[in-house]
Amino acid sequence: MTPPAGPKRVLITGAGRAIGLATAHELVERGHEVIATARDSSVIDERPGLRRHDLDVTDDASVRACLAAIGEVDVLVNNAALADGGPLESFPLDGVRRMFETNTVGPLRMVQAVTPSWRERGSGVIVNISSVQGAVGAPLDGPYAMTKFALEAMSETLHFELRHFGIRTVIVQPGYIAPGMKAGERHPGPAVYDELRRQWDGTDDVVTGGGRTAPEAAAAVIADAIERDDTPLRVRIGPDAEMVLGARAQLDDAAFEAAMREVLGLTW
Repeated sequence: MTPPAGPKRVLITGAGRAIGLATAHELVERGHEVIATARDSSVIDERPGLRRHDLDVTDDASVRACLAAIGEVDVLVNNAALADGGPLESFPLDGVRRMFETNTVGPLRMVQAVTPSWRERGSGVIVNISSVQGAVGAPLDGPYAMTKFALEAMSETLHFELRHFGIRTVIVQPGYIAPGMKAGERHPGPAVYDELRRQWDGTDDVVTGGGRTAPEAAAAVIADAIERDDTPLRVRIGPDAEMVLGARAQLDDAAFEAAMREVLGLTW
């Protein structure tokens, strides 16, 4: 059974702020029905067309309870993520595991929960919110980049496995989006990294020219990706994402590093 064309039921994880919340509002404005979720969904204001629900993507029971309560959906937007940072030399391994559980295993847990019924009916859309750091590693953000690289690999595999059943997968690669992700835990590490941190601070202002992409602009791109069947596997959001990912695609490793160092004034 294929859901009728037109409005869709969309489940968004991590919808309490920024991209997730803006996407929920954009989709409601376009006439879709949205289930906006967060670990504490009370931070989300309900409105016509938008229903909120508690959901912890790291917990099997929470996922089952949420889906049982809300019923069938047509689109899954995996946006929930953690953004802890620090040098990999000393980053707590428990923190790495926690980030993978939220940023990578969590999306897969959600996909596994909805895929069987979607496969039977022959339709569905998975939107996995990645990052520029899903394709380009960055100092002091290694754990986050690791989880997003893995998310992109997982998404490519889902594309090949599920497209046969009428299920689309889209990888969204935002650059710096205002107001930024919720601040994660920072692990400064040994003092020898203080100079690297000093040089790396302010990178966002350099690559964005001091102006991050608004979450509403990101939401419009995500909504278009959901509505358009011809959306490519990867979609970039923001001029900085276009610049960085475009350069990464055209340059070899040494040339890209040299260009990055020159633009950012990085001497580390």
